[in-house]
Amino acid sequence: MFGKLRQLTEAQIRKAADEGQLSGLSGEGKPLPNRSADAFIDPSDAIGHRIMAEAGALPEEICLKRQADAARASMAAITDPKERKAAMAELAELEMKHAIAQEARRKFLKA
Repeated sequence: MFGKLRQLTEAQIRKAADEGQLSGLSGEGKPLPNRSADAFIDPSDAIGHRIMAEAGALPEEICLKRQADAARASMAAITDPKERKAAMAELAELEMKHAIAQEARRKFLKA
C-alpha cells in the first residue's frame, strides 16, 4: 500500500515540477530551516507557531522568550554594577512573564 502511495506522491511532484509549480518559491536554493526544537513540542503546536510566525503574529510566550534572550545577551556587556542589577531585575521579570505565559498555554490546551 505504501509503495503505491509513494509512487503516486512522486508522480504528483514530478508533474508539478514539469509544470513549473515548484520554481520561484520562497527559500528556493536555500537550505531547509533548522527546526530541531519542534521535535520536543506537539506537531500541531509547531505548525501553528510557524504559521503565525510567517504571518508576523507571534504568541506572547514566543515574544517574551525573544525579549529574555535579547536581555540576556545585552546583559553580558554591562560592567556597571547598578546597571547590571537593573538588567538582572528586568531579565527576571521577563522570565517570570514567560513562565506564566507557558503555564497559561498548557492549562488552555488541557481544558
